[in-house]
Amino acid sequence: MNAKRRSRWVSGLLLLAWLLVVGWQVEEHHSVVEAAKTDLRNHSHDIANTVSAMIRAASFRGAVVQDRIEPVLDIIVNHTNALVNSSDLISVTLLNTNGDPVVSVGKTNLFSRELPTGSEFWSSNYVTFVQPVEGASVSPEGITNSATFVLPGPPRNGRDFARREPRPDETNPVATNFPPPPTNGEMGPPPDEGGRPPGGLGHPRGGRGRVPWLRWMSEADYNALVATHELHGLVFTMSTEKYQATCTHDLWLRFIIGFFAGISALGAGLAWRNMGHTAELQIRLVRASELNSHLKELNLAAAGLAHETRNPLNIIRGQAQMISRLPEAAPEVREKSRIIVDETDKVTAQLTEFINYSRPREVRRIRLNLSAAANEIVRTLGLDLDEKKIHIEVSGEALTVEADEQLLRQVLFNLLINAIQAVEANGKIQIVIQRAGPAEARLEVRDDGPGVVPENRQEIFKPYFTTHQKGTGLGLAVVQQIVLAHGWEIVCLANEPRGAVFRISHLKLAA
Repeated sequence: MNAKRRSRWVSGLLLLAWLLVVGWQVEEHHSVVEAAKTDLRNHSHDIANTVSAMIRAASFRGAVVQDRIEPVLDIIVNHTNALVNSSDLISVTLLNTNGDPVVSVGKTNLFSRELPTGSEFWSSNYVTFVQPVEGASVSPEGITNSATFVLPGPPRNGRDFARREPRPDETNPVATNFPPPPTNGEMGPPPDEGGRPPGGLGHPRGGRGRVPWLRWMSEADYNALVATHELHGLVFTMSTEKYQATCTHDLWLRFIIGFFAGISALGAGLAWRNMGHTAELQIRLVRASELNSHLKELNLAAAGLAHETRNPLNIIRGQAQMISRLPEAAPEVREKSRIIVDETDKVTAQLTEFINYSRPREVRRIRLNLSAAANEIVRTLGLDLDEKKIHIEVSGEALTVEADEQLLRQVLFNLLINAIQAVEANGKIQIVIQRAGPAEARLEVRDDGPGVVPENRQEIFKPYFTTHQKGTGLGLAVVQQIVLAHGWEIVCLANEPRGAVFRISHLKLAA
């Protein structure tokens, strides 16, 4: 119970550690995503500053000609500029105060006009930033000196405003460079002594300049033109391909880290579990060793008891035989004496088999001829074979193996006794010796008895398992014990068409 509880605690801690790693990776991925967004925002600010600087550089008295600003924006959008890396830039749009586009370059249909200044809109393939125009502002009194606005280019068929040399009768070349002002009073006060309008170059109010080709426009039209063309915001639409690639790469990296962290946690859990199983198996092994030592002690005690029991049985058998041979003994007494002798022989045989089974097997290998050993055991069991008129045959090669002579004779004796008990009168038994390989031999004992059913072919080698009425159930158990002590292998097979085969394999041939 404690081991299970510890395993649960360890599994829970490993799961918690994995979850912490996953949470950490999620947080790190979020930080990378925000950093990528920040880089894109900073890039947009750099482009906005560059565009604003170009607008201010291209402006004259607060105005920028559309024909001059559009090529500059086209270069920024469609080419990689040396000053600003604009490879991610899709479009640039200059907005007026009402949010309407004044100048547009690139794919301008990717943003919404409802976005306020300073906002951004992210989609799957692009992002839109709305930035204010640096250096442009509006006061309640109208357009200030710092305002920047875009006006249409000068008419190509109009007056050429390039400077020319003054005529001899001209005293002020600046004033004579422009046509005389109208006299309808729309442009305010009359020109000064130098022929210039008060307050600047053709502007109706002091301190505010106007481009030359619009200097005679009425103030209402001029103010309306300025209101619709005043620069108030810059709209940048930028590709998010690099941003998506960075996020995807980092996401895969975090996924791999989380995956291997999970594999590590799982491996640690399995290792802990295997350590627990190993410790449990070690405890069981120690207990089994203690039990084995105890069983060995009981085995020795039982073998000693069986050995000591045979002596009284021999005395009982001898007394029963003496009683049966007395001349004055009645026939009934002689019959009962023979019964005592028979039962004593049965018990003695069982005790002998038990002693043989419980005896430790110490193998002393010598060179031994299998055919000679088999023929000798056949001669030993001649009376039993003649009693049932069993025909026995030893065939095969004359092979010499390395084995314990006494133990091998015990194996052959028990197998032949088992076969004699199995076959009926006039039956047949075969002992076949064959070469199974360059250095191995095989021994088979075949009979034509009833055979062994498949479900009993493994059980038949267990102690006290027998299918014969006169069997003790220890003969084949002793055979398997001796076979395993030699490093051999024994199996019980079916003998076609009838009977059983006991095959001993892996007998080592003598060099």
